[in-house]
Amino acid sequence: MKEKYIIPVFVPHLGCPNDCIFCNQKSISGQKEQMTKEKAKEIIDKFLNEIQRKAGEKEIEIAFFGGSFTAIEEEKQEQLLSTAYEYVKEGKVDSIRISTRPDCINRTILKRLKKYKVKTIELGVQSANDYILKRAGRGHTFEDVKKASKMIRRYRFVLGHQMMVGLPESTRIDEINTAKKLIKLKPKMVRIYPVLVIKGTKLEKELQEGKYQPLTVVQAVETCKELVRMFDSKNIDIIRVGLQNTDEISDPNYKESEVVAGPFHPAFRQLVESAMWYDAVVDKIKKLNVKVKEVQVTVNPIDANNVIGHKKENIQKLKDTYDVDLIIKQDEAIKQGKSKIDVLKTYNDFLEE
Repeated sequence: MKEKYIIPVFVPHLGCPNDCIFCNQKSISGQKEQMTKEKAKEIIDKFLNEIQRKAGEKEIEIAFFGGSFTAIEEEKQEQLLSTAYEYVKEGKVDSIRISTRPDCINRTILKRLKKYKVKTIELGVQSANDYILKRAGRGHTFEDVKKASKMIRRYRFVLGHQMMVGLPESTRIDEINTAKKLIKLKPKMVRIYPVLVIKGTKLEKELQEGKYQPLTVVQAVETCKELVRMFDSKNIDIIRVGLQNTDEISDPNYKESEVVAGPFHPAFRQLVESAMWYDAVVDKIKKLNVKVKEVQVTVNPIDANNVIGHKKENIQKLKDTYDVDLIIKQDEAIKQGKSKIDVLKTYNDFLEE
């Protein structure tokens, strides 16, 4: 399988017809200036110079993130797309990806994207609950999501969805229902973003007025691990869980951070995957029908860190909660995501020593 390399080109708030309650794209992207074709070329060239590419070893994609790409004026779309398409024609880049709003998709737009060989379209869905969408100021309904998703798949683009956890008045049940409804629309990939309160947003004002309470890290992890299980079970690629850690999107205690509050963690996805592994190990131990004192879990080396947990959290939690010592063994013969468990010592063995 080829290694995937993304060249991110941010178009913050460019063309976006709404001001969502949680959104400050300039803070999220760390970019204050609007995007031009000259600046896009400069960014792409810089990234390409840093990539040591050998034929067939890397798949390189230019991704237009932020804002609502297909809502910007046609001339600007054409400029940015034609700039990216030159790299595709020259064989320097394999594909182009854009992210946009569900209500900014129609046949004319999709034909334009086809013309420039765009491969992937990600839709900012956020929720399947129309009340929550309205409460967040999204300006579209879930019906828009369904129509856009079906049209994108009909035109043979790769469909991606983005959803959020912890929007105002959204519950865990709402978020599970959103995942269920997205699964029915058959995306190839999904991003899951716990809501962070960003400076300069309406959500910050609601936080200050006591009208909004963000999720804790523990609450966000508990919901996200359930969503990950759901998408995994349908072989939908989960390409991100949590916002990427940057100078601006970082611990709220840092001076440079634009994050005011919310379930930020620099290794949020690892927390989620580690929590899933902890549940799996505990479930297997409980099925052994013996009082376990020491177990060895054999996993693929890729999974080892997640089984151990962030800062060895799973090992410590298992010891504190069940008085079980966990030993991790790595074996490349074990399929990624699978495990083998062996009891090394029972409680009776321990008493006899």
